[in-house]
Amino acid sequence: MDNNTPASGGFKGGLGSLFGGGTPEYSNTELAGVPLTGMSPLSPYLNVDPRYLVQDTEEFILPTGANKTRGRFELAFFTIGGCCITGTAFGTLNGLRMGLTETRGMPWSKPRNVQILNMVTRHGASWANTLGSVALLYSVFGVAIEKARGAEDDLNTVAAGTLTGMLFKSTAGLKGAARGGLIGLAMSGLYALYNNWDHLKGTSPSHY
Repeated sequence: MDNNTPASGGFKGGLGSLFGGGTPEYSNTELAGVPLTGMSPLSPYLNVDPRYLVQDTEEFILPTGANKTRGRFELAFFTIGGCCITGTAFGTLNGLRMGLTETRGMPWSKPRNVQILNMVTRHGASWANTLGSVALLYSVFGVAIEKARGAEDDLNTVAAGTLTGMLFKSTAGLKGAARGGLIGLAMSGLYALYNNWDHLKGTSPSHY
């Protein structure tokens, strides 16, 4: 067994010298005293400096001078779509509740199923249309005010919410428009307060 060990080492050395790629083998004792100053640790699996794999800052591909936050026009599509989906979900649940309540005395049959399905689809479409219209008005007012003022701040949010409530309830007369404006002012004010809550507390914001 001991006689085969040097032979195998010599065989490896012979192949290494034959192809010009012979690599000397060092023991752990010999490598223990080698200084590693100025050398960065390498991953034994990727053979890549781990420092290049860690990104401490967010990186975006943006035009020169552009902001890292999306504007109101870009957020308008998300706002309208989200409100439509939310309205559909709420209207569907409300229609299902009302359908089950109104058909409580009926046995489970096709007429009852059809009536419940009609309630679900009608209320789901109605709520989706309502919230989608509100989101559309809010987005249009927000983009218009931002373009007119040339600035993006919470004043645009409050003004857009107030105008949205007034226009949405304008068919109910002056009192209805005033009531809608107050509701829009309150909701947009609460939203602006939520966005600036960390600033009001004197701490750094945790979301962007």
